[in-house]
Amino acid sequence: FPSHDINPEKIEKVRALNQIAESRNQSLAQMAIAWTLHNKAVTSCLIGASRPAQIDDSIVALNNLEFSAEEITKINKIIA
Repeated sequence: FPSHDINPEKIEKVRALNQIAESRNQSLAQMAIAWTLHNKAVTSCLIGASRPAQIDDSIVALNNLEFSAEEITKINKIIA
């Protein structure tokens, strides 16, 4: 990303999303995969991986695909 795309508001949103991910015992990347698959219109999720460990990490996201109503509300508020 160009440095002009990074600003304090975006950094705060990422931190808030990361807190939710941590409370779910997931990395932010794992929660992003789960969030993508949570959408009923999505049938697959493409991941980018340059190392086998990244694929392993992404697979772990499948262990926690459910979101509570509270989590959904918090995430929607952050990304709005």
